[in-house]
Amino acid sequence: MVFKRFNKSRRDFTHWLWVLIIGAIIGAIAGAITNKGKSMGWISNIIAGLVGSAIGEALLGSWGPQLAGMAIVPSIIGGVIVVAITSFVLTRMD
Repeated sequence: MVFKRFNKSRRDFTHWLWVLIIGAIIGAIAGAITNKGKSMGWISNIIAGLVGSAIGEALLGSWGPQLAGMAIVPSIIGGVIVVAITSFVLTRMD
């Protein structure tokens, strides 16, 4: 019984680790597409990837290949949207 619970929690940890890694990759790709990737740190890449994934899948659905439960193409498009809006707002505040 304890062993089953340990395996489940270990699988949950592994899933969330993959979600963070894929989110960082999506954020890095979105930053590279918008030419804003150099100014973003790795935490910003993760946040942009995760938020962009949620926005992209909400707007476009979850079609195409998936990794860690995230549809890659809509997630990258959403990440580009998030990075573009964020960089636009931040440059306007300066």
